[in-house]
Amino acid sequence: MAEVTAEKNEQIAKMNFGSIYPHYLNRIEKHGRTKEELDRVIMWLTGYEQNKLDSFIVGNGTFGDFFREARIHQNAHMIKGLVCGYRIEEIPEAFALYRDCRRMEKLIDELAKGRKMEKILREERK
Repeated sequence: MAEVTAEKNEQIAKMNFGSIYPHYLNRIEKHGRTKEELDRVIMWLTGYEQNKLDSFIVGNGTFGDFFREARIHQNAHMIKGLVCGYRIEEIPEAFALYRDCRRMEKLIDELAKGRKMEKILREERK
């Protein structure tokens, strides 16, 4: 299992969000999903409104800024599994930015794989 390092965390923090978003979009569109669905998933995780997300999409800010300003959804802890060799639920709190980035990537993976939106947007079971 891959270990998160301070260097990895910092590397992610410095990346421009707008430079990576088109890769996310391309990935899900190849599988028949839409920008609206991608944005909905990201806004669910971060608490952003569309205009704030759009500001990041056009390049106004790094992943560090993006996650620092986000209000991570209370059910984000329900996002578990392996992404890029990292088990999300085992990423330490000290690397919250890296963990939140991997959580977002897990949601995008699920979207690309055709998972139903209500499953992606973790709802507490009643």
